[in-house]
Amino acid sequence: MSHLCSVAVVGLGSMGLGMARSLLRAGHAVRGFDISADAVKALKISGGTTASNPGDAVAGADIAVIVVVNAAQTETVLFGENGVVAAMKSGGVIIACATISPAEAKRFAARVEEAGLLYVDGPISGGSKKADAGQLTFMASGSPAAFAAAKPALDAMAGTVYELGDQPGIGSSFKIVNQLLAGVHIAAACEAITFAKSMDLDISRVFDVITKSAGNSWMFENRIPHVLEGDYTPHSAVAIFTKDLGIVSDIGRQSKFPLPIASAALQLFIMTEAAGMGRDDDSSVARLLAKIAGLKLPGMEDED
Repeated sequence: MSHLCSVAVVGLGSMGLGMARSLLRAGHAVRGFDISADAVKALKISGGTTASNPGDAVAGADIAVIVVVNAAQTETVLFGENGVVAAMKSGGVIIACATISPAEAKRFAARVEEAGLLYVDGPISGGSKKADAGQLTFMASGSPAAFAAAKPALDAMAGTVYELGDQPGIGSSFKIVNQLLAGVHIAAACEAITFAKSMDLDISRVFDVITKSAGNSWMFENRIPHVLEGDYTPHSAVAIFTKDLGIVSDIGRQSKFPLPIASAALQLFIMTEAAGMGRDDDSSVARLLAKIAGLKLPGMEDED
């Protein structure tokens, strides 16, 4: 059993708050920071303590878990004003969970290690429910010392930890492959259910049939209930996949690797975000397609 630690969680969104709760359940002392007052309040209710900025959150912490949206936010949290790196005690470990490019992961790790800290390139998968249950998948890379220091927190937050190499950037490379598939599968699921609607099928029945058939995917099974319920509360927002498939596209362009299917999916997410749904659930791609085709999915009955 892992020993108990002081853990800072910076970023208490749909993933970070669940991760903080999993750490608390395991007995760790958790101090969190988020710019959202509601998120901070939710951590307090769960038994954690809160901080006024990222640096304050990591004061005295053994482990810092950074669960923000992108590379720009990660860089600000790590190295900006009241940042984590300047405030954290020497020898502490940072677990960086945002989906970022491998090159950015390497760059951040080098700066963190120069400051006398350890770095785990630790992107995550599994969604908010698995975050809350302590059952996330970590696609992680870093030095043996970094993994050893991070183990108590990883044990509390993860169902599976893949240790994919000793160099930061490898974990992010694995995650970006996952995001290529996840984005394509969401786009395909949304296209399929809206196509079914265009044929005047009972889309609830379509969901029942497809989830028992070869055309099913994890994303179809997970996201299409949002469409059926007309509930686009952002468990994972459209803008996340505009970003992540954008990273996929950038890597492909730089390496001259063709990505025709991922590129088509990226355009669907860009179109959905451009239509004003960037902060809504990523299953909103179905709403975009429905609007183009003049269809009414559940929850769209009152829309123009």
